[in-house]
Amino acid sequence: MCPGASRPAGVSSPTRKTMKRHDRALSSSVTAAPFKGFRRSHLLPRIGDISQMGGLRHYQLLEGRARGIEAIDFRTGGGLAFTVLPGRGLDIAWADYKSTPLTHITKAGIVGPQYYEKDGLAWLRTFFGGLLTTCGLANVGWPCHDETDPFGIDRARGLHGRISTTPAEEVCLSQDWAGEQLVLRVRGKLRQACFKAEHLTLTREITATLGAASFRLHDEVENRSQVRLPLMILYHINFGYPFLDAGSELLSRSSQVEPEGEDAEANLSRYATYEGPRPDYPEEIFHHTLDAAADGVCTVALLNPAFRLCACLRFQKRQLPCFAQWKFLQRGDYVTGLEPANCRAEGCEQARRNGRLQMIGPGEIRTFDLEFGMLEGAEPMAEFRRSLAGTRMAMNPGQAGSPARLPRFSQTNAEGRKNVAPSPSP
Repeated sequence: MCPGASRPAGVSSPTRKTMKRHDRALSSSVTAAPFKGFRRSHLLPRIGDISQMGGLRHYQLLEGRARGIEAIDFRTGGGLAFTVLPGRGLDIAWADYKSTPLTHITKAGIVGPQYYEKDGLAWLRTFFGGLLTTCGLANVGWPCHDETDPFGIDRARGLHGRISTTPAEEVCLSQDWAGEQLVLRVRGKLRQACFKAEHLTLTREITATLGAASFRLHDEVENRSQVRLPLMILYHINFGYPFLDAGSELLSRSSQVEPEGEDAEANLSRYATYEGPRPDYPEEIFHHTLDAAADGVCTVALLNPAFRLCACLRFQKRQLPCFAQWKFLQRGDYVTGLEPANCRAEGCEQARRNGRLQMIGPGEIRTFDLEFGMLEGAEPMAEFRRSLAGTRMAMNPGQAGSPARLPRFSQTNAEGRKNVAPSPSP
């Protein structure tokens, strides 16, 4: 842990590592000048320790099935706070904006990786929801058997794979000034490997800037095996009450929306709107074909007009060409998921049959970038909605309006890194 990141006494911390600087595939078009109160020259003469303004806090959870899981709190000072769990794939559990909870935490709660069950739908017993649950890397979607597995050691593929229950290695925390901005950073590596079988690594870096209401996530998946392997990855981003409530609305620039199943088809005209919980609400999934901006970036958002808040998600379409909207609005399980992915959640067996299964070659590295941020206020949200004019044409394929202008919710790209093209498709 780095200076300025506080933690409870007696809680151990990973050794600090020298952190590799990564280029980003997301555009810097959302970059905003840092608010004066968080600039280094203004801030340091006025404080003793950075923790009074924000920063990182590293500790362990102590109760129940969460006992022993490391947690890292990000407090950006810009109203956004969230908790990263190194023991659960560096995924994100709780998140709030100015004390308004954003996420859904399932009945299972936070569960340690030792409780992972692969068979059937038992993955749900360790699914905590949260702001981010990563699905993959060998399977996303229904359990299946991969009869083409080159190793033949373990052909069974559980629901949504095992990466979210993989503890991170080489975890590093840092709080470093980059010019006038303080960059908060957590980095670690996940290993999905088996003797006589596959060897995949996922290196994740999460960064936020002090004073911003946003963060960035950068993933690098490397195939260290000697053969080509399937690569399926889905970012399960979950929202819950009170941010999700009756009147909430999905904002997207969708040229086509495809319902999955009869229930979703019956409610296709209402896919973008949300109602309150009810006991008989069916599970619905809508597959969106998103129109990207000129720089290749797709933007989707969940709006709560009562709070005048909007949670925005941005990602490169070439990296994550698929996007699903999951609505499960039952009592006690009131949640929606916004899910960018490189695949559909159909399982690797079905994806192979449909010709949609991506492969990663020996030694190949595939990168994925996400940016999450909050918009607040009636006018910023109205401007964002206007920028996505044409959303309601989503049921009419091929009708696209003017390119969307991206929101300015963050103070990112503080280090002036060059943007690079995403990895090519296989």
